[in-house]
Amino acid sequence: MEMETSAPVLSTPAEHIFEDPTPAVAVTEVRLSDEQLYLQYEVKRTVSEIRQGRWKRIALQFPDDMLVDAPRVFERLREDLKTERRRVRQLKPPAQAEDVSESLKDVDLDDERAIAMQSGPEEDSEDIEERLCILADTSYGACCVDEIAAEHVDADVVVHYGRSCLSPTARLPVIYVFTSKPLDIDAAITSFTQTYPAKHEKVCLMADIPYHHHLPTLASRLLAEGYTNLFQTSIIHDPSSLLPNRTLPPDVHQDTSENLKEYAVFHVSTPPTSLLLILSSRVRSIHILPTSHSNPTTLEASTASLLRRRYALLTQLSTVPIFGILINTLSVSNYLSALTYCQKLIRNAGKKYYVFVVGKVNAAKVANFSEIGGWVVIGCWESSLIESKEFWRPVITPFELEVALHGDEERVWGYEWVGDFGALLGRDGKEGTSGVEGEGEMVGQAGDGKGNWDDQPSDDEPPEFDLRTGRYVSHSRPMGRPKKAVAPNSSPDTPNGVSSSSSPAASSALIQRNTKSDVATINGTLSPAAEFLRSKRTWQGLGSDHQEIAYERDEQGEIRGAGMEEGRSGVARGYAVGGGEVRR
Repeated sequence: MEMETSAPVLSTPAEHIFEDPTPAVAVTEVRLSDEQLYLQYEVKRTVSEIRQGRWKRIALQFPDDMLVDAPRVFERLREDLKTERRRVRQLKPPAQAEDVSESLKDVDLDDERAIAMQSGPEEDSEDIEERLCILADTSYGACCVDEIAAEHVDADVVVHYGRSCLSPTARLPVIYVFTSKPLDIDAAITSFTQTYPAKHEKVCLMADIPYHHHLPTLASRLLAEGYTNLFQTSIIHDPSSLLPNRTLPPDVHQDTSENLKEYAVFHVSTPPTSLLLILSSRVRSIHILPTSHSNPTTLEASTASLLRRRYALLTQLSTVPIFGILINTLSVSNYLSALTYCQKLIRNAGKKYYVFVVGKVNAAKVANFSEIGGWVVIGCWESSLIESKEFWRPVITPFELEVALHGDEERVWGYEWVGDFGALLGRDGKEGTSGVEGEGEMVGQAGDGKGNWDDQPSDDEPPEFDLRTGRYVSHSRPMGRPKKAVAPNSSPDTPNGVSSSSSPAASSALIQRNTKSDVATINGTLSPAAEFLRSKRTWQGLGSDHQEIAYERDEQGEIRGAGMEEGRSGVARGYAVGGGEVRR
């Protein structure tokens, strides 16, 4: 696999100029009846939880394929909430308000406000009408709760419909309505018995969230068939679990996956690719029951080729000097910790990084920054895995970044793949295996990977070679050795914070620079992006074709300012130049 030497062409061909490139969204044409709508979107439970939480501004988040039902769900929720308010108002004793007003006649105004703050809002909030809002377009993936869009309407809670990654949110409470899809139970049992003829085999029953409600029926039917070692999983909100967002068998503990390797997984509906990679090293085998056609046949999942391809990307990125960090979520609770984690990994490896906040990642967005050699996505555990040939540079996850920045002698691929960066941070805190304990530690480099940058002579730094081409890479560590921070007004011979009287003050005078030959530096270190702009970019912006800036100077060599002139005036149909001639 060879790296491309030029960026992809992102312009639209002339013959396609009137075509919409947006892929069509599959929308069901079957219109649900009122009763089916009520059950499918769990209107009763949603109203009950909204009333219990006393939330007054509710954001309804629908995926694209459910937007056709959004107006009807909106109206049904509003009517049921209104009915519930009316019912509570009728149950309230009529004399309660009169008793309160009589007791406040002899109370001072400040005391009345204090009483109202303590008891009034809880009673009055029952009569305040709930405001509903439909979030028609999510900023990120449909599986994630869009807290950013919800905060734009000052929502108190988000009702998330459809399948979800169940990543922990950071700001708002969430009501999950998974909805349900039909499943042919008889066909599923037939496929299961053909896949597992031995009835004592250990099997975990899993399903995609819209099909999860079929598992109790499927498990009871299989137990009646004589299977003795079945485990029916339940949904939990824990992406870092050994079975992401699912409960574990009784003989399996979260700290070790040895007993879990004795189990096979029977998964109803095609799971996300990230889930397959996670489970590939944790269970004995994975069989998938597709639900896209009427006569499903169980398929055995194989991730060996995909894992080999991901490992090839890591060897390609081991010598990349500049990384781009894509923050693809602002809702997952610990995304800032993951950002700090990735920054330390890259900085300790002597490389440079730039941070970008994006919504939905596509090839056109990331191709604008051709100096970036590789991208790291910080998002939910399902959307962080991006497999597409359209991207000019590889896109990896924080776990893969950790593996890529290890030295060639330390980089060991054990077929393990971690998708949730929360689990990665937890493992780092317990075991300390990430190697980001100190700012100056030499981590992730070839060699023994131990010691301190300052203890190693520059001549002893091992050379780096591209494993794909065998060529020596001289610019793999553009930031060089991490420099220790020096406090202001201090020198190496004086304690921190103690100024030296002999040290001259920094000059504040303006000087003229030759901007064409100098490269921008940050704390004395060359900026890789500025170097790339100067030497490799063919177009550097408006005015970049001028070789130098010329100034008029007087006899002493000082820059002479231009004389002031009266400019144009008037309106667009005709300007007066200098108060005289009118030009059209």
